Amino acid sequence: MQTIQQEIDERTNLTSSNKLELLLFRLGEDPGLGHSELFGINVFKIREIIPMPAITAVAGSPQYMMGMVDLRGQILPVIDLPGVAGCTPKTGLNILLITEYARSTQAFAVESVEDIVRLDWRQVLSAEGKGASGMVTSIARLDADNNDRLAQVLDVETILRQVMPPTEEESGSDGMPPHVEIKPGTIILAADDSLIARTMIEQGLESMGLPFLMCKNGKDAWDQLQAIAAKSEQEGQTVYDRVALVLTDLEMPEMDGFTLTRNIKQDARFGNLPVVIHSSLTGSTNEAHVRKVGADAYVAKFAAEELANALRSALQSVAQAAVH
Repeated sequence: MQTIQQEIDERTNLTSSNKLELLLFRLGEDPGLGHSELFGINVFKIREIIPMPAITAVAGSPQYMMGMVDLRGQILPVIDLPGVAGCTPKTGLNILLITEYARSTQAFAVESVEDIVRLDWRQVLSAEGKGASGMVTSIARLDADNNDRLAQVLDVETILRQVMPPTEEESGSDGMPPHVEIKPGTIILAADDSLIARTMIEQGLESMGLPFLMCKNGKDAWDQLQAIAAKSEQEGQTVYDRVALVLTDLEMPEMDGFTLTRNIKQDARFGNLPVVIHSSLTGSTNEAHVRKVGADAYVAKFAAEELANALRSALQSVAQAAVH
């Protein structure tokens, strides 16, 4: 346990090119297959791993909410992750994963923690449209040359909204975000691998009056951007006549947001294209990484008004830089 915790503390300080650190754990036996599968979550989301403490049940809690735990003065909700995934722990719920997601901290109960592995995002393939449930965003091939070892990467965004739906105040549905102006004829090129995140981003951009092209990962966005640039050149225009801004998540299969941003900023065709990072990975370490790769703004999911302000700020900063 201490060894794994030490590895988390050390590895969250690494900035690797298109790589991720995946914490592997087990939730118990799958009733359909009769054996225990590996699951994974990005190390950047893990704040701490602790043995299962005493949990206080809360009256009227939603399904899969085990209760609350007092962790050094901070009261955290505890979610029964095997219950959400439909698994049955053989040895019980023994471990709590303390996670930081966007603007919240919560604990996930799991059966056991296995290992931490470093993977290239190209080893992580989208699970969308391949029969996976909405709570699994991608499948990680743990051995680059062997497809036998796979881990299901959980979509924390979907799980949290399933177990703890946001209130109207938290979701921002009680008010409209400010309108954002972009150059006529241009779009927002957006990328996110989570289905629920894409839906929320689309709703937010529509409410701001912004046309957009939504992509499922960084590689898709990069390919789309290059195709747009090629078509623009054929028609005597530049990419800036077609794309106003790139809005990207960080955690995405095949190509992550760090690599996408770096590719854009290092390419002479796109260097002045503003890039806004919109991610559930919060904290000073991640924000430092965002600045290092050259992103123009960073905003945590999901607050439509803050997203609108970040988009406007990035567009204005790039416009002012171009004038000078």
